[in-house]
Amino acid sequence: MEKEQRLNEIRAVVADYAKAKADRIYLHEFRKSKRSILMKKYETEGHKTAAAQEREATADSEYIEVLQGLREAVEQEEKLRYELVLQQQQFDSWKTKIYAKTAEMKQYGG
Repeated sequence: MEKEQRLNEIRAVVADYAKAKADRIYLHEFRKSKRSILMKKYETEGHKTAAAQEREATADSEYIEVLQGLREAVEQEEKLRYELVLQQQQFDSWKTKIYAKTAEMKQYGG
């Protein structure tokens, strides 16, 4: 029973980690789209060169908002990644103790 409970805890973290990673990757890619959309907007506002359009786009509050979301997504992903590593290590430690206890019982004929 304890083994299944520990595995369920790991599965829950894996699911959360997968979602966090998907969110981070999505925002990373969306950042590029958002910059392009904003550059097109600034082109229609009279900024003729790509450099001027990019400068305005990357300074735009909408673009900065996407960057803040990306920062939060990376933070969540890393937090869950380390939580998953910790739970895996705890599971391995628990498993080692069980194997040692089983070996000891066999040694004494139990």
